Amino acid sequence: MKRRTFLQSLAAASAAPALTAPASAFAASEPFKLRYVLSSALYGEMPLEEILPEVTKSGCEAIDIWCKVHGNQREQIAEMGDDAFAAMMKKFGVKLGVSTRYPLGPLKLQEEMAWVKKHGGRMVLCGSTGPKDPEGVAAKEAVKKFLEDMKPHVAKAEELGVIIAIENHVGQAIYHPDSLRYFADFNRSSNLGIAFAPHHLFRWPDEIPKLIRDLGAKQMPFIYFQEHSEGMMKKTSKEIEMQQLPGLGSLDYRLIVKALSDIGFKGYVEIFMHPTPRGVPILPTAAEITVAINQSRQYVEKCLREVTI
Repeated sequence: MKRRTFLQSLAAASAAPALTAPASAFAASEPFKLRYVLSSALYGEMPLEEILPEVTKSGCEAIDIWCKVHGNQREQIAEMGDDAFAAMMKKFGVKLGVSTRYPLGPLKLQEEMAWVKKHGGRMVLCGSTGPKDPEGVAAKEAVKKFLEDMKPHVAKAEELGVIIAIENHVGQAIYHPDSLRYFADFNRSSNLGIAFAPHHLFRWPDEIPKLIRDLGAKQMPFIYFQEHSEGMMKKTSKEIEMQQLPGLGSLDYRLIVKALSDIGFKGYVEIFMHPTPRGVPILPTAAEITVAINQSRQYVEKCLREVTI
């Protein structure tokens, strides 16, 4: 897909029909399917009532609620109250999938996990604690220490039946490929896993498919479909900024979806990008954002067909 064609078609294109993912989608007798979740942060600080109708339109099965500074939908929910949020989800036929709560950190998630459980959600997502970007033996020790610190929080996640997903984020303990492999070696709980972020692995693009296989489905409940771009961290043209989306950059998603298929990935897929500055919508209107998501999703699905037929 040419970037210029992609951008020129945003205003005219219509949203693609939703993909469904029934409970049996991952049975051995049925083809591998991806389960998409929609990030509220892509819509900046638009009202939740405008975002929720886009979940089905974007081919997603659930919403990922973000808080400031990337969005403010979690704050909107706190203001309207849980009952009003539940009623709004019911009105639009939307399920809660994820609460992304980086400001809380992994050691302050117990109340949020209970909130997610209350609303039928599946996952709380954040970063890790510990030294910055350790490698080798240092990564091994950092991961072991992190997992030890997480024990009471993982116990709570197991009690509630939710998952804590930790992003491999630059500047944190779980970032380097070494740390991801040690996590796979030492983590013993299916209620703690990696929110796999290829855009933070831009120094090691060739390792991405192997890392997916090294982690396996049990250790990876979530993956971002996002590519590193100059537009992530500084103001650039919209065309460059949008290169983070699947189909607009240089990342070959055939290799990624093949690895996901090979491991029988059952987690959430989130088509995502960061605008600069944070907290603004990636495009002016909700309709345009949803069109962009669908065009990237169609590219991903084309890649999946190519590697699984």
